[in-house]
Amino acid sequence: METTPGWRLRTDEGPGSPYRHAAAASDDGPAYRTLTYEVDGRVARLTFNRPEQGNAITPDTPLELAHAVERADLDPRVHVIVLSGRGKGFCGGYDLAASAEHLMEGGMRGADDRTGTVLDPVVQMTNHDPRGTWDPMVDYAMMSRFTKGFASLLHADKPTVAKIHGFCVAGGTDIALHCDQIVIAADAKIGYPPTRVWGVPSAGLWAHRLGDQRAKRLLLTGDTLSGREAAEWGLAIEAPDPAELDERTEVLVQRIAAMPLNQLMMVKLALNSALLAQGVQNSRMISTVFDGISRHTREGYAFQQRAAEAGFRQAVRERDSAPYDDFGPSTNKG
Repeated sequence: METTPGWRLRTDEGPGSPYRHAAAASDDGPAYRTLTYEVDGRVARLTFNRPEQGNAITPDTPLELAHAVERADLDPRVHVIVLSGRGKGFCGGYDLAASAEHLMEGGMRGADDRTGTVLDPVVQMTNHDPRGTWDPMVDYAMMSRFTKGFASLLHADKPTVAKIHGFCVAGGTDIALHCDQIVIAADAKIGYPPTRVWGVPSAGLWAHRLGDQRAKRLLLTGDTLSGREAAEWGLAIEAPDPAELDERTEVLVQRIAAMPLNQLMMVKLALNSALLAQGVQNSRMISTVFDGISRHTREGYAFQQRAAEAGFRQAVRERDSAPYDDFGPSTNKG
């Protein structure tokens, strides 16, 4: 009878496991509003679940994402965490149709009562009134909480993999770029068009992931990359044909999952130390402040006013018109 080598056992398996007396992990957990959670063998699968809204980010998203990541981190069965999205794309960014069109009516309100805090839409609406005084720290206190939630993917003990299809734009990239590995469909669209007006990527990770020139090439124009280009530029590890995305991601995930968990943790910590030494935390802070500033400039107020008048989609269509002419869910770069 063939015996499984000790280094191939799951973390909670075998007589020498420190987790051997732990109660069997339960898949029962909170009902998330923005994502689903399941464990399949050694893999925790987190899936954004607002397909009708393009999995747009709400105040619940960073809280639930961080909770789900911690849940997977604490589960001795799990060796790797995979993040994906249901519907037509991975994530279309913040639910700006709510914030840009309906901020005055309480848009972007989350599940919990945050009345009177920086997460209260009324507080943010008051701070965004162009007739009043803007307090940048009120804005920072709000936005930094979103980014901290997304950064749980980078700081998790266990490896995180983003599987991207369709589109990953604007705030969606603030999430995906925090993952340790990105696998993206060749025809997907990834980038940060809001740098054209009303946004700076608060994660501050583009230069760290792509280098100075390539990051500037994207963010000085708001241009996007196809998945194939993202892999060529080194932003993604692989860009399979859309029909092969699930299969190719699963190959990578299962190869990671076969590793001993302590090895995965040590490798991730060692490599993260180099990334963090580059100043990721500082980049995040500066970028989050500038993101707030970008929404409180003359141009930022004009964009919000146009979104309130004509609808967010129309405002974005005008933002992405000539000389860009790349509005829509697909990239024109081929």
